[in-house]
Amino acid sequence: MATNTTKEVLTDLSPIIKVYKDGTVERLKSTPHVPPSPEDATTAVSSKDINISPVVQARLYLPKLTDPNQKLPILVYYHGGAFCVESAFSLLHHRFINILATEAKALVISVEYRLAPEHPLPIAYEDSWIALQWMASHAIKEASVGKDPWLTEYGDFDKFYIGGDSSGANIVHNILLRAGAEPLPGNLKIVGGFLSHPYFWGSKPIGSEPKEDFEQSKACKIWLFVYPSAPGGIDNPMINPFVDDVPSLSGLGCKRLLVCVAEKDPLMERGILYGESVKKSGWYGQVEMVVVEGEGHSFHVFDPDTEKAKNLIKQLASFISHKLQGLKLLDRFHHKSYDCGLYA
Repeated sequence: MATNTTKEVLTDLSPIIKVYKDGTVERLKSTPHVPPSPEDATTAVSSKDINISPVVQARLYLPKLTDPNQKLPILVYYHGGAFCVESAFSLLHHRFINILATEAKALVISVEYRLAPEHPLPIAYEDSWIALQWMASHAIKEASVGKDPWLTEYGDFDKFYIGGDSSGANIVHNILLRAGAEPLPGNLKIVGGFLSHPYFWGSKPIGSEPKEDFEQSKACKIWLFVYPSAPGGIDNPMINPFVDDVPSLSGLGCKRLLVCVAEKDPLMERGILYGESVKKSGWYGQVEMVVVEGEGHSFHVFDPDTEKAKNLIKQLASFISHKLQGLKLLDRFHHKSYDCGLYA
């Protein structure tokens, strides 16, 4: 007699993830993990894996130096993947960060936060904050325990950025709000943050978003899957920063902000609304916006070799390597400047 080995599905969020009633998790959209490299064959970037805490890891990237005394901008990066797939160690993000690190000439810390459903939100946010605190602790000269030599030798702590794509961009938003309210070790300041194709959503459609069966949208289902206990559900301020009685966007803890969206991305209009809302919030900083025509969600990560992907990566790199022209970072910024552009 043939045995039926088909397992019963508990949650099906294809093509991203499936969870079976026996507890098995099948990540359908993850790329395989790859090891770090002493020197990447294509970019000459060196990488290594480190343990930040017993539960948080990261992959560090160091571009090839032309001067052994060179100091580099620092980027803490949060990968995308709907909070439930992908990794800082995956082929997809390893390839992308190698390219970004060499293009920006920046030292990058790509954070390996824990994933849902095994570790539902807000765990990813907490892991991401732990990683940020660890990085900031390197700026305290008196402290020596647990420091990484790449950061102490090559990092320029006056040029400290954070960035991410998709759910990672959502993490960037929430980290910036927290950094605006809680000082980092050594009172280190985040110069800027970039959000590529940020994952925001809500209970009511905006713009051209489909009006029918809105609560059955993939974006809604994913949030309720990765954060089933979220107060307010899909209108929790961590996923919907546009509802009433949420932390003001004027509290973002950085000096510069770059928001990147793509024309064919279902999340595009939320990203544009975010940039516009920051401008209207009274936040004292500079907002830049990039809209890429004819492309979809996180296209520059999935295929970084296309012409438009290369252009967007150059835009990100330019943002990270921005010269501050001697301006001192302040707890409160004295002027507002907005530079919103449309890039084809």
